[in-house]
Amino acid sequence: MCWALLSFSDAEPDFRKGLLGICLDEIRHMNLYREHIERLGCKIGDFGVREWFWKRVPSCPDKLAFVSVMGMGLEAANLEYAGDFAARFRSVGDEQGARIQERIAKEEIAHVAFATRWFARWTGGCEFETWAAALPPPLSPWVMHGNPLAENARKKAGMSAEFIHALASYVPEPKGRKLPEPSPNEP
Repeated sequence: MCWALLSFSDAEPDFRKGLLGICLDEIRHMNLYREHIERLGCKIGDFGVREWFWKRVPSCPDKLAFVSVMGMGLEAANLEYAGDFAARFRSVGDEQGARIQERIAKEEIAHVAFATRWFARWTGGCEFETWAAALPPPLSPWVMHGNPLAENARKKAGMSAEFIHALASYVPEPKGRKLPEPSPNEP
């Protein structure tokens, strides 16, 4: 979010104010993680971090791509993954870790809603195809969700049933070749 504030410094003041609010939420989330990690006897930096996320976000050429990737993509996927992480914490007896994941998942709904509102404002709607086209390559809808989809949370965040259905049924076209057209004899 801080990267977006700097990269899109000419964006609408309300958009930038929203980004700042989300920045503060994310700092609070990180502090929840840090405190929990420390309670478990470790510290930030003890474990390696993949750079996948950090390489993708700066590939956003404009604010539309940013809300598509960050808010409607990665943060929306966290609506699914946080529940999975909470279950994993519970499976090893870490109820506090599970509650942190659930709290963050609830708070992510507002972040996804922020992105969805701005996407709709800038594009005139919230169409799946428009969103998919706004994702900078190599990103695609294929990597922007967990399974099963958190349909209720996504709806609370402003995603339509049609958008969610298109996301759930999205299958990427194989690289370098088109899928064969069905035969006229096939049903």
